[in-house]
Amino acid sequence: MSAVVAQTLHVFGLRSHVANNIFYFDEQIIIFPSGNHCVKYNVDQKWQKFIPGSDKSQGMLALSISPNRRYLAISETVQEKPAITIYELSSIPCRKRKVLNNFDFQVQKFISMAFSPDSKYLLAQTSPPESNLVYWLWEKQKVMAIVRIDTQNNPVYQVSFSPQDNTQVCVTGNGMFKLLRFTEGTLKQTNFQRGEPQNYLAHTWVADDKIVVGTDTGKLFLFESGDQRWETSIMVKEPTHDSKSLDVIQESESLIEFPPVSSPLPSYEQMVATSSHSQLSMPQVFAIAAYSKGFACSAGPGRVLLFEKMEEKDFYRESREIRIPVDPQSNDPSQSDKQDVLCLCFSPSEETLVASTSKNQLYSITMSLTEISKGEPAHFEYLMYPLHSAPITGLATCIRKPLIATCSLDQSIRIWNYETNTLELFKEYQEEAYSISLHPSGHFIVVGFADKLRLMNLLIDDIRSFKEYSIRGCRECSFSNGGHLFAAVNGNVIHVYTTTNLENISSLKGHTGKIRSIVWNADDSKLISGGTDGAVYEWNLSTGKRETECVLKSCSYNCVTVSPDAKIIFAVGSDHTLKEIADSSELPVSQILREISAFDVTYTTIVISHSGRMMFVGTSVGTIRAMKYPLPLQKEFNEYQAHAGPITKMLLTFDDQFLLTAAEDGCLFTWKVFDKDGRGIKREREVGFAEEVLVTKTDMEEKAQVMLELKTRVEELKMENEYQLRLKDMNYSEKIKELTDKFIQEMESLKTKNQVLRTEKEKQDVYHREHIEDLLDKQSRELQDLECCNNQKLLLEYEKYQELQLKSQRMQEEYEKQLRDNDETKSQALEELTEFYEAKLQEKTTLLEEAQEDVRQQLREFEETKKQIEEDEDREIQDIKTKYEKKLRDEKESNLRLKGETGIMRKKFSSLQKEIEERTNDIETLKGEQEKRIYDLKKKNQELGKFKFVLDYKIKELKKQIEPRENEIRVMKEQIQEMEAELENFHKQNTQLELNITELWQKLRATDQEMRRERQKERDLEALVKRFKTDLHNCVAYIQEPRLLKEKIRGLFEKYVQRADMVEITGLNTDLQQEYARQREHLERNLATLKKKVVKEGELHRTDYVRIMQENVSLLKEMNELRRELKFTRSQVYDLEAALKLTKKVRPQEVSETEPSRDMLSTAPTARLNEQEETGRIIEMQRLEIQRLRDQIQEQEQITGFHTLAGVRLPSLSNSEVDLEVKTN
Repeated sequence: MSAVVAQTLHVFGLRSHVANNIFYFDEQIIIFPSGNHCVKYNVDQKWQKFIPGSDKSQGMLALSISPNRRYLAISETVQEKPAITIYELSSIPCRKRKVLNNFDFQVQKFISMAFSPDSKYLLAQTSPPESNLVYWLWEKQKVMAIVRIDTQNNPVYQVSFSPQDNTQVCVTGNGMFKLLRFTEGTLKQTNFQRGEPQNYLAHTWVADDKIVVGTDTGKLFLFESGDQRWETSIMVKEPTHDSKSLDVIQESESLIEFPPVSSPLPSYEQMVATSSHSQLSMPQVFAIAAYSKGFACSAGPGRVLLFEKMEEKDFYRESREIRIPVDPQSNDPSQSDKQDVLCLCFSPSEETLVASTSKNQLYSITMSLTEISKGEPAHFEYLMYPLHSAPITGLATCIRKPLIATCSLDQSIRIWNYETNTLELFKEYQEEAYSISLHPSGHFIVVGFADKLRLMNLLIDDIRSFKEYSIRGCRECSFSNGGHLFAAVNGNVIHVYTTTNLENISSLKGHTGKIRSIVWNADDSKLISGGTDGAVYEWNLSTGKRETECVLKSCSYNCVTVSPDAKIIFAVGSDHTLKEIADSSELPVSQILREISAFDVTYTTIVISHSGRMMFVGTSVGTIRAMKYPLPLQKEFNEYQAHAGPITKMLLTFDDQFLLTAAEDGCLFTWKVFDKDGRGIKREREVGFAEEVLVTKTDMEEKAQVMLELKTRVEELKMENEYQLRLKDMNYSEKIKELTDKFIQEMESLKTKNQVLRTEKEKQDVYHREHIEDLLDKQSRELQDLECCNNQKLLLEYEKYQELQLKSQRMQEEYEKQLRDNDETKSQALEELTEFYEAKLQEKTTLLEEAQEDVRQQLREFEETKKQIEEDEDREIQDIKTKYEKKLRDEKESNLRLKGETGIMRKKFSSLQKEIEERTNDIETLKGEQEKRIYDLKKKNQELGKFKFVLDYKIKELKKQIEPRENEIRVMKEQIQEMEAELENFHKQNTQLELNITELWQKLRATDQEMRRERQKERDLEALVKRFKTDLHNCVAYIQEPRLLKEKIRGLFEKYVQRADMVEITGLNTDLQQEYARQREHLERNLATLKKKVVKEGELHRTDYVRIMQENVSLLKEMNELRRELKFTRSQVYDLEAALKLTKKVRPQEVSETEPSRDMLSTAPTARLNEQEETGRIIEMQRLEIQRLRDQIQEQEQITGFHTLAGVRLPSLSNSEVDLEVKTN
């Protein structure tokens, strides 16, 4: 074996598509798969320990931990064969306890496993098409039972044991939910699946016989003993804000019995493909985990719901919502939380919930935080740090800092620290990154993106690009060892740039295929490249030409490296060998010194230590081989399990202490390497790692400004706090003084009260002493009386007791005598019975002997008759023999005749017999199928009869439930129709408004253009006026010379007043007249409409006026009638009073009968006069009201635009008064 050793130190990554991929070992340690290892990670102390996979393993498929946390089962595929390895976790390091790899049944792989509650049995589910469920006593490698779960190649997702029963098993998959019980050496199904089959993705046991199951349509079912008890649906609603909200929209209880750890997922892609037919709005429940209060389940991308058990019922209600937080470093933060939760696990104390997602991330949350955030959803936090979710394509390290740079197909760049095992920087981009290189100083990186090559600064909290090169899809890039150059591959050309002026100094052309690897020699004078064309070239950078070459067309090289002295090149490729290539001293062609076989694997990467003593190669199966250099002739190397996919990149740190590996499984491993021989490979660092970081000037200025603002704020707060403290001190001192005064007064009052109470207490003591002495005397007297009474009672009771004792003695003697008599009668009866049965027994024995004698006699007779019959039969057989021998001879003769005929008939018979056999076979098969079908139909008929009875009852219940629902649906439909009508109105209004807006925009543009034209005109006119002013000023100088003045004025007229201007002025006048006419027409139209309005309003007012007048007249008539009645009743009252002699009569009794009539005639005009006065007053009031209304009408007529109505006049006041008088009369 090789003396070079590598030990795993730390891993950055997770394999999320391993079923049941995370669980707790104890309160601080979690276990999860990474690469081809299982990792024990201490959350508090941040250390990792590793459980490597089996040798030649092709990857883990499923995990399971025993309930007592002692054993870990890992399902793997080893050399194309399935295997289950069980580790003992309690031992340090973890050791293999059992390996299950010899099976008596067909199996491709195990996709789900579970331990029994006592950890003695193991349940394993195989993949389709076998779909077998295997029940193992794993310690003895004994299969207790095996049963086929499904015959239709549907995927099975999870198997589990009941938490309290070793024999109770649950299996869920696409269209199946089965409960099985292990009895009599077999697994028998105990439940009958009712209703429509669902795609059951996950389940968990919440009690001994209760299971919660989740589906791909967002439904949760609670089954108790196989019968459905509760159902709820989770719907994702489109929210008004930037995130979606989950609501439980439906919950129903089944009145009829109808049909613990996180969910294992055999294949996330398979599950998504199986459930692709489901609606997008339905969240898929990939994981369910139970805890003491209820259970947690995944509810769509980035969300987990907590359900708690209701106290009164055995049902659950949603209590909390937990979300994956939005990542601000993501290129699309709104989508960064859209990742499915594949596995959930609670810590043993249920204090923490851990979740793994489809993007290979681990999240955790403290359960106490979910209780604090009531009303709002809680948020997960990263358990460690953000991890890569896609294959790692680039890996780099530097000299001055303990940094690792990686890039991945998940469009991210991450900077790790291999000393502290933390993530330093992380940023996502819009394009995929294919290659990365880190400057030796650790301050810069060069990254090959899909669209460009970018040179970037590593700042303290960001990664910023400062130079871009138009190289698309750069698959390899590398800084030189000195950092002054960097090389980048563009297809089959290598571009070399300087880091000082960032210019391209040379382009190395020569490869005919894609370049897969480039490496610098120690002094950066040469560059070695290898490609898919089978060529390895050594380039001289000073001349830009290749110095040596080695071309092997049959090999496609994956990676090349060079020894520290730059004399030997090592290359690995597709021909399963490692090649040593050395320069030829005479020719420019390098020679292959040695080819070392890779033993049926493909080497993908190679690296040699800076000391030249160690070499490491990565393989296509994810393993690492460590070998010493010079390379041995035999198969001498150490092979280590590392990744679950081909290794893409491998590096050694500058001090040869750590090996870094990255692979297509998205994991990054750090290894501690050393040589057992101790041949001085350790390189001591003369200078420690640098602690400097890059910060931009603007950032520093912003931070300085923020610091100044914060300092001033602190000073202000200090001053404010001091002021507040002084105020509080003053207030408190005043309060203390008040309180002290108050307490002193209270103390004095309490002292006086205390003195008063003491005196009262002394008085009470004296009174109580006297009272107690009286009571004691009274008690002693009463005690003596009671003793006398009790003594007398005791004497009486004693006499009664003696009498009863004598009575009991007599009864005892009588009972003893009866017992003796009973014993004697019993013994006599027993003797009589024994004598009777002995006599009977003797009779039976004699009868038995006689029967035996008869049997013997019959046997003798039988033997005699048998002999006689045999003799008779022999004689008869002899006679028959002679008779048939004669017949046989006759038949032989006839047979000879018939042989010829039979030869012909035999052929026909054979053909017919074949047809008959075929027909009989067909008839038998048809009969068997028919009988089987009849039996199945009968059985199905019976089941359907039972099911019909259940469904009839269920239909009745559902009809009762449906009626109110239908009413609600009807109401909701009406509301929807109303809302649709409103929506149509809104649409019409919106379209009208849009038309108005477009029209207004057009008007606005037209007015803007007109305004610009007018402004231009105004500027031109101002310039013209200025010129005219200057010319006019010049003319004024000739005011004393009329002739010159006249010439100048004429010149001004000719200059400024032209024919075109005159035409324009006339045109302007016509335009003004047209505009005036248009405005006049517009005003006349408005005036006409207003007149029409006034006419209509006048008619309305007139009708109202006439109606009011009629009402007034009717009211006046009614008032007059009431007055008459009142007067008449008054006269009657007066007559009655006179009759009763209450008042004196005015008239004398001697007056004749003619006089009363005269008096009546004289009183009538006075009554008439009073009525006329009353009506006159009313008419006067009405006249005043009419005058007031006329004044208002005249005022309205005086307003502009209002005129008297044509052809309509109000009635005159005199006519109206006459009419009123006539009507009243």
